Amino acid sequence: MRIVAGDWAGRHLTSPGGRVRPTSEALRELWMELLEDDLEDARVLDLFAGTGALGLEALSRGAARADFVENHPSALHSLKANVAAMRAKGRIRVFKKDVVPFVAALDEGRYDIALADPPYASALAERLVKSWLEVP
Repeated sequence: MRIVAGDWAGRHLTSPGGRVRPTSEALRELWMELLEDDLEDARVLDLFAGTGALGLEALSRGAARADFVENHPSALHSLKANVAAMRAKGRIRVFKKDVVPFVAALDEGRYDIALADPPYASALAERLVKSWLEVP
């Protein structure tokens, strides 16, 4: 798995394997194409960050900063390794938290773009959307 485009294009990302399913390169490419006009200097939130591929892809393509939320231990380990490899200190924060309570505690306007790729076969996507819609 690698960063598809931007400043870090071609850089490889560490993946923990196991139950963690990184967002595919094709899907990341499509999402970033849809968001390209909004990425420049954006504040990005990567929920269920896993390896950090979505947020790192956004940073590579011009986002100003990215916050990553992940609580799975092996994914968190890979995320921290990938963040360190990009040497983007000061532009990245990692939160070891459950996503739904994290979103519930957000203030309006804190992020320009929020990305989420929750685990398959879970109710987390529905819970996340419900929580997101309740953010004041």
